[in-house]
Amino acid sequence: MFKNLREYLNSIFQRDPAARSMLELLTAYPGVHALALHRLSHCLWGWQLRWLARMLSQLGRWLTGIEIHPGAKIGKRFFIDHGMGVVIGETAEIGDDVTLYHGVTLGGTTWRKEKRHPTLGNNVVVGAGAKILGPITVGDNARVGSNSVVVKDVPAGATVVGIPGRVIGPKKADAKYQQREAMAKKIGFDAYGQSPDMPDPVAHAIDLILDHMHLVDKKMKIISSALEKTGVKVNLDMPELEVNNLEDPPASVYPQRDKPKENS
Repeated sequence: MFKNLREYLNSIFQRDPAARSMLELLTAYPGVHALALHRLSHCLWGWQLRWLARMLSQLGRWLTGIEIHPGAKIGKRFFIDHGMGVVIGETAEIGDDVTLYHGVTLGGTTWRKEKRHPTLGNNVVVGAGAKILGPITVGDNARVGSNSVVVKDVPAGATVVGIPGRVIGPKKADAKYQQREAMAKKIGFDAYGQSPDMPDPVAHAIDLILDHMHLVDKKMKIISSALEKTGVKVNLDMPELEVNNLEDPPASVYPQRDKPKENS
């Protein structure tokens, strides 16, 4: 028993840099208290002492702000960080080394008495405020971003973000990627400050726009060069976009804009 407890507390030290001592974990971590009460209430549930199990679960909810149904199946080294507002439904199943943050819901989507809550694999991390709904499966080593709403199965090792949750993958730093970065820098736009390994479908659409803008800029330079060779002096180079340019473009860009209209 004490060996398992020490192993569990050590796993929390690995996942929470704020943890200082085992005494602190045992006395000041609501996630630890909620799990201990759930272990007992789950045993009572299995012994068909359903009312007593529910009352113990309710006591844990009052003390910790974490609601875990006694029927939920939870694996080893389960950690709830902060914990307030976490809800885990009756038929939820959670694997080993899973981490949940505050405000997470493992909820159901039907009133029928059947498997209606999610199944989480091993080493899953669910960010604050995320909702995982229905009898879906989240594969091993998956990540669910904060405030995401997941209603479909998540493959093992995948990362899910958004409402509804969408699986994302790492960006590839190829020539196209570098070209987009250069164009984004030119026009003063960074797609949501995204890190290279966390793309987004909306950012991908903007990437396509940047590709098009780059092609237009290139074509304009080719046309300008061709016209100058024929003796037509014209400058079709795109101006640099700055805040002042956006508010009040110079007359060289729009020479006809400020000319007064002639009376007819």
